Amino acid sequence: MKKLAGALIALGAVGAWLCGQTPSKAMIVNPGEAKWTHEKNDPTDTESLMIRQDAATGGMEIMVRFPAGHVFKPHWHESNERVMVTEGQLAVKLGDRESHVEVGGYAFLPALEMQYLTCTHKSRCTMYLAWDGNPASHSEALPK
Repeated sequence: MKKLAGALIALGAVGAWLCGQTPSKAMIVNPGEAKWTHEKNDPTDTESLMIRQDAATGGMEIMVRFPAGHVFKPHWHESNERVMVTEGQLAVKLGDRESHVEVGGYAFLPALEMQYLTCTHKSRCTMYLAWDGNPASHSEALPK
């Protein structure tokens, strides 16, 4: 009897899932097939590819390409940032600690923490970036 009750519960759950199924929001992005855009008012060869933005939280995911040797102005973000390097190498300095993120490497950069980043590879750096919420970037001093 317990087996029958368990099977009926499982069947009911599957049925509810099937009845309420919504269209998939799956997304597949291949960099070679996507439309990259050049940043406005940027004299470097920087390109970006918007992947997804959450209207409710302001969070977003993008791919970016920076030329070899690109130095980012020191800055901080209003939300946590995640970085995965897909090409090149990125030097990351947080406080007095500097590390390098290689191809396939990952960095978690907490909100409200000053970032010092440099593309330290001989060729360009390509990265996947994601923010939990508003990715607004600031170059001035951190809020107190």
